[in-house]
Amino acid sequence: MDRNVRSLDDVLGLLDGLFAPEADRWTVGAASWWDGFYADPSKPVPFFVAKPDENLVSYLDRGLITGGRALDLGCGPGRNALHLASRGFEVDAVDLSPAAIAWAEERARAAGAEVRFRCGDAFAPAGSEPGGGPYDLIYDSGCFHHLPPHRRLSYLALLDRALAPGGHFALACFASGEMGSELPDADFYRQSRLHGGLAYTPESLRWIFSDLTEVELRRMHDEPPESPRYGEPFLWTALFRREAQP
Repeated sequence: MDRNVRSLDDVLGLLDGLFAPEADRWTVGAASWWDGFYADPSKPVPFFVAKPDENLVSYLDRGLITGGRALDLGCGPGRNALHLASRGFEVDAVDLSPAAIAWAEERARAAGAEVRFRCGDAFAPAGSEPGGGPYDLIYDSGCFHHLPPHRRLSYLALLDRALAPGGHFALACFASGEMGSELPDADFYRQSRLHGGLAYTPESLRWIFSDLTEVELRRMHDEPPESPRYGEPFLWTALFRREAQP
């Protein structure tokens, strides 16, 4: 029986299907694509290093964010999740790729870190987060820019249900003019491709996350190879806060 659109989830699933499996890193075949990506840890991929993002370290060092419960979206090999755990957070971390989760768990064991990892879709219906929320920090380093435009709705829904009042949301994503595609949203559907990721401007990030209060938005600092932090200037870093309820 053909599937009929009856809900928002049906619409989102229909739009997911417009993307060719080999081009879509979000839905159809996404886990297997990312498994192939993470299969060889020795590949010279910048973010394969066991270093936390420099902006995340900066937020913590300056007291912009403090301890509590944290969710790491698209955690990959777990470098930021492990740093948050070392700074006293109770950390949940999720990724589509079993290979990435296995690598992250191996790193956690080696470091003696306690992180709750889950392989799956963080943007599935409510309650699917590893610990269910609410979280004092939701952190995303490189997940958001791989989502097709319609999945921003799923992303915002996750923030709405899982980010605690007074909590912080932070992300690093492709900067326009540096990395990723700057096509209008409609063209991604016409071409059935995400072109490696979507590039954003500060104005677009402020508009998308306009329900939150901006704390800081800047380019990621360029960190030298000997630095204990990861930093690439082709990324925007942004920190937002959800206002506390009266």
